[in-house]
Amino acid sequence: MKKEIITLFVFLYSLRGYGQVDATTPTNTGADRFNLHFQTTYIYQYKPAFSAQYSGLNSLQTAEEKQNSVTATLYLGVRLWKGGEIYINPEIAGGRGLSGAFGLAASTNGETFRVGDPAPTLYLGRGYFTQTIQLGKKGNSNIPEGANEIGGMKPDNYLKFYIGKMSLGDIFDNNAYANSPRTQFMNWCLMNNGAYDYAANVRGYTYAFATVLQQGNMAYKAALAALPVYANGADLNTNLNQEYSINAEVDRTYKIKDKTGNVRLLGYYNNAHMGNYEQAIQHPDSNGTPDVISTRQYGRTKIGIGVSADQQLSATVGVFARAGWNDGKNETWAFTEADQSVSGGVAINGAAWKRKDDNLSFALDVNGLSQTHKEYLQAGGLGFQLGDGALNYGYETAAEAYYSYKPLSSGIWLTADYQFILNPGYNKDRGPVNVFAFRVHVEL
Repeated sequence: MKKEIITLFVFLYSLRGYGQVDATTPTNTGADRFNLHFQTTYIYQYKPAFSAQYSGLNSLQTAEEKQNSVTATLYLGVRLWKGGEIYINPEIAGGRGLSGAFGLAASTNGETFRVGDPAPTLYLGRGYFTQTIQLGKKGNSNIPEGANEIGGMKPDNYLKFYIGKMSLGDIFDNNAYANSPRTQFMNWCLMNNGAYDYAANVRGYTYAFATVLQQGNMAYKAALAALPVYANGADLNTNLNQEYSINAEVDRTYKIKDKTGNVRLLGYYNNAHMGNYEQAIQHPDSNGTPDVISTRQYGRTKIGIGVSADQQLSATVGVFARAGWNDGKNETWAFTEADQSVSGGVAINGAAWKRKDDNLSFALDVNGLSQTHKEYLQAGGLGFQLGDGALNYGYETAAEAYYSYKPLSSGIWLTADYQFILNPGYNKDRGPVNVFAFRVHVEL
């Protein structure tokens, strides 16, 4: 595994700059025909043993535990014509989350998935086409190139279409200070709104058609996406007559005393082959245990809303917050077992101590369950992620702090991270849990 990653890393480094338009030529438009980027992220996590009155099939293990993960992603972008671009992201992922990413809604490593086999696997993360249509004759900005972004002069007001395989998290529920486990907070419920059961397979990707209308300081977003065939499954159901997800969001950018802020209002509607918690409780198996899988049928729905905000307070300090809710009647289908979620935190840029590429951040997340979801777990039911065999219910609370250090002007970031989880899996009879982590992130 390490040999393949190093070989890929060296190969991609040798290709840097290839395909760029020479800025000295008369035909230069200030944009590249295509670009190539690469990232790799390694995370090591250590959990000391903790106490619990009982454990179930899907519990976080009480014993001392050490796990690690690694991902490597190639970002290839090609400009086809004016406004038309294709992005392709082959990705390798390996390793495991603590306890196989079971036992917590606020799972501690956003780079791990419940795939069972920790062996490194190559797959297509993203492969999508975009078309941007300028609105109005004036208003263009020089956009810097980056991963999945061919730079150059692009319109300020536009209508943009996406179609293909992508992550809905690239478009929806964004946040300046809590959005990526590779560079920011590692916890699942800090990288995304915990109550946003967003359409995705087990690795976080889906087939979708999305559109973004950008008008001044307002953005209007919508997407129709495929859901997994079964809860948190690897395969996506492309038959939209059976399963589908509708997502919509309105974003507004503003300034308070020249300090930038953003607020986003999100809504989603999932229609899938889900099970129902109340029906499972009313019709348990022969052992008296409810099984939500046995109640699955097409046409079951989940409705949810969310809000996300971030605000720059000074040149070096920013704050953020998220809140989300879903009806919690039918089983969690794609992301994590949370029906209510509230989070917030502060990010401090290292320029305050003459380390402008460093970051020190703190955040708190609190998750809850719907009444029937709670009763289902209390009766011994299993979700795809949770199930201690019983439940003394309490809000699951996760706190996280990290310091990200960038040596010199390299493309390497080193991060020390600590997480504290109270009531893991919403269970007062278990924990608390401490998790220590170290992360290496490389970008080219």
